[in-house]
Amino acid sequence: MRGFAIGVSERALDDLRERLRRTRWPDGVPDAGWERGVPVGYLRELAEYWLRSYDWRAAEARLNRFPQFVTEIDGQRVHFVHVRSPEPDAVPLILTHGWPSSFAEYEDVIGPLADPRAHGGDPADAFHVVVPSVPGFGYSMPLAGTGWNHGRIARAWAVLMERLGYRRYGAQGGDTGSIVSPELGRIAPENVIGVHVNGGLAFPEGVEGVELTPDEKVRLAAAERLRETGTGYADLQSTRPMTVAYGLNDSPAGQLAWIAEKFWEWTDPAKALPEDAVGRDRLLTNVTLYWLTGTAASSAQLYYEVRAAPVPPPGPGGVPTGIAVFPSDPAIRALEERRHNLVHWSEFSRGGHFAAAEAPDLLVDDIRAFFRRLR
Repeated sequence: MRGFAIGVSERALDDLRERLRRTRWPDGVPDAGWERGVPVGYLRELAEYWLRSYDWRAAEARLNRFPQFVTEIDGQRVHFVHVRSPEPDAVPLILTHGWPSSFAEYEDVIGPLADPRAHGGDPADAFHVVVPSVPGFGYSMPLAGTGWNHGRIARAWAVLMERLGYRRYGAQGGDTGSIVSPELGRIAPENVIGVHVNGGLAFPEGVEGVELTPDEKVRLAAAERLRETGTGYADLQSTRPMTVAYGLNDSPAGQLAWIAEKFWEWTDPAKALPEDAVGRDRLLTNVTLYWLTGTAASSAQLYYEVRAAPVPPPGPGGVPTGIAVFPSDPAIRALEERRHNLVHWSEFSRGGHFAAAEAPDLLVDDIRAFFRRLR
């Protein structure tokens, strides 16, 4: 393991600005909203803010406040944040992001989880926090080869935690992390004390005959709409990830649109625009990480790997599992009970798919509450 700090050259930032200035914008469709994709007027305004007002150096400094490291696991470079709690009885906790997110999503939860005493919480709830970048994302690049599906990522996380000296720990995650974290519990049940997830995107299969609550009926209808009109990105990334990546890797406006659409679609449905949910600077920090690391192609490979090697739905694992359901999550409790040893269930009326960035206070409180009984 060796220490790591983000240090982007000024030349790379100048190149980004020049490409934004030279964007060749398409014509929009008059009176069209988001139903056809990101509206031209909205994206032009957001790109102009990225060019004129967004401060990457400020974001870089904030992220570099966290101790970061890189190591090699199974031939793959793995970047991770590792913040040890000042509390001697803290429990290690590994947090896993997904696409189109990054380790930066957890910026606002790392401090409260690691040092609750300094954030108005109970020091008995402290964690040693580990936040790796999924292989092919952020600074866990370049990809060393094929085969990095959910199971392989989980096995790498088990090695990482062992390498850090953690024999007993918890796992938490959203999106990809909502699959990897339970898988980690299945492959290392003697080490993982509990799994907490949010932000699952899998369509609820097998609801026939299940008595749904009113809220679950709303979530199911939203999942149906998403399956009908919002999965084109996944079809492309799971079948032809390289073909779509050339445009994203060459055009910052293209990369911005590709990610901004998902933030619009998956954040709190009560918010009209992505920046209403996560803030414009937070959104652009995430997009800028993808751009500066050139990971449009490598991050998309995960979709291809999962499609190429599908994992049969597992039965309930033995590790205690907690699920936090935010307004954009299509979770159905009866179905989740078939897949997990479910001991904790929370539903929230605020936040969305990127809960760590949208509602960090709710997510932190729920993680603390879940693990309190397992320490």
